[in-house]
Amino acid sequence: MEGHMDIIELVERAQRGDRQCLNRLATLARDRLRVYVYRLTQQEDLTQEIVQESLLEMCRVLGKLKSTDRFWSWLYGIATNKLHRHYRTERTQRNAVAAEERRRGPMNERQAGLENLVSHELKQIISKAMQKLRTRHKAVLVMRCYDGMSYAEIADSMGCSEFSTRMLFVRAKKSLQKELSRNGFSKGSLLAALVIFGKMTAPSEAAAAQLTIPVAATKVGVLAGVAGWATTKTAVVSLTAAAAVTVGTVTTTSTLLSNNAGNRAAEPTRGARVVSPLGALSAQQKHWYYFPEGSQGPVMVRMDRGGTGSSPFVLQNGVANYSQRDGVVTINNHHLWQPDLSVTRLPTDSRTLSSFLSRVEGKTSDMQTVSLTRTSRRDLLVVLDRTNEADVGDSRPIVVPHDNVLEEGYFQDDWSAGIEKVDRRDAMHLRGWTYFRVRGSLGGKTVTGTGRIPFLYATSARYGAWLSLKVGDVLTMTDGDAGAIQLDAEGIPVARFPQGSLFQGLARPWMGLHTLDVVRRDAAERRAWFETRDLRNGRDVEVKIALDGLDLVYTIDMETDVVSTIEFTKAGASVGRLEFEYLQDIDSVQHEFIAPAGDRSGVTLQRSTGIAWLGRLASAALEN
Repeated sequence: MEGHMDIIELVERAQRGDRQCLNRLATLARDRLRVYVYRLTQQEDLTQEIVQESLLEMCRVLGKLKSTDRFWSWLYGIATNKLHRHYRTERTQRNAVAAEERRRGPMNERQAGLENLVSHELKQIISKAMQKLRTRHKAVLVMRCYDGMSYAEIADSMGCSEFSTRMLFVRAKKSLQKELSRNGFSKGSLLAALVIFGKMTAPSEAAAAQLTIPVAATKVGVLAGVAGWATTKTAVVSLTAAAAVTVGTVTTTSTLLSNNAGNRAAEPTRGARVVSPLGALSAQQKHWYYFPEGSQGPVMVRMDRGGTGSSPFVLQNGVANYSQRDGVVTINNHHLWQPDLSVTRLPTDSRTLSSFLSRVEGKTSDMQTVSLTRTSRRDLLVVLDRTNEADVGDSRPIVVPHDNVLEEGYFQDDWSAGIEKVDRRDAMHLRGWTYFRVRGSLGGKTVTGTGRIPFLYATSARYGAWLSLKVGDVLTMTDGDAGAIQLDAEGIPVARFPQGSLFQGLARPWMGLHTLDVVRRDAAERRAWFETRDLRNGRDVEVKIALDGLDLVYTIDMETDVVSTIEFTKAGASVGRLEFEYLQDIDSVQHEFIAPAGDRSGVTLQRSTGIAWLGRLASAALEN
């Protein structure tokens, strides 16, 4: 800032008892504080009072200032705190009407030389909008826009972190824009309004004529921008370890570590034909992950790859899966998957899960994870940024508790007007849910089943997942509102597990991840090794999971985002196969699909066995 080194020397001499330097410092401080405080109060008498009290406080505690280069931010902090205390007193409330009258005279005098700039009515609208802002909001706007202070200096003044200051600045702009919009101001007029207010409150006409606000002064960086716009009640927790976040940069399929491979990673297989919806990704990425039901529940994803031109943009919210490329928005059946078919990682993954996946894939993930102790609650937004903007300072993830981020614009279908949209969804994905049939055999016994599956988070509450599966006359498994229940040959319940247990190892698209990732992550939760192979038909991927002496070989339809078949093999020989049929048209067959009622009386609830239930199902069929 101008004269910065002179100020430092002046402060140091004043601290050593130089009376002349103290008087000069007080004069400089009075002139600068008067402008700052007046822009916060727009009241001459109150400004004089706060400035005088702040100068007295400055002289009293100047010797305690250890970093003289922090003088201005330190002094602004004193003045802001004085104003806070003033507004909390009963005297301010009793004299509010009188103070308003006193304010009008001085304001009109200051506006006299500016009548040619803007109309009196316009100035009054802007003035009243500023008056309605919180003191901290006004303070951060004044320090940043008119005094040119850096975010670090403002943070020092306000006693908070630099990131919190950036968010506060975003919220201040949002609050001011809201007040202005009530009087017909457009979103693009915020900067102009700030300039007008600055000229209105300048200490002189000469200063008003020279006042400008660079556009760069209103920038805060992506992380603070998103978190700041999330909600005015948001609490932000910065994490300790800086890291780069990636979604994948390899364009070939990896043949992943099998059960017999020990701890060595297999060499990647070249020539994958299943193409990622994103293609190769760059370092210019921004990611938003929202967990409405906590870190172990469904996840919504917004991903901006950065750059221009053909760079894709992905939005997977509660109602659809969108991707934008070359100015065209495509609405897809499927969720995104990685370019190299590696497992999609989440920032809320446990260290144990992440470590196991890294061993299986033979490479360490770049995904920065967050502490599960901080993410166990509902409504969590995790923001990650790889842009390395100069004014951000780091690329650490943040955790933002939020009432419902799906109501925010950045998690909605808010594409530009006139943009071309291509809807590639089939009938069942347009509906958001469907019924499915299961047919096959296990150990020579016929397997039949029916179920319902929601494809979207928005439809999962009304059209929840359920499954009824019968293996010959040996046993029946049901999963519905009563929980997951196993019945013996006589139809008597013999075991009960938490609801949803039978969908472990099956498609769960309403959870927000591609089935390819759901199945492999379920395997990883049980520490079951797996391989991933592109079947080279342009549509299907195979996943082989080693589980309790059996191999489960999945065929996953990448386009429809579901499991097509599961082959059960033992010692290289097939012992069973399940085929899944998902219905596009359900109007004529609804009578066939009745959700299981279930009888849980007298059955103790057991802990879910995860994907292992499929292995036990096969074992039960083979043993009987």
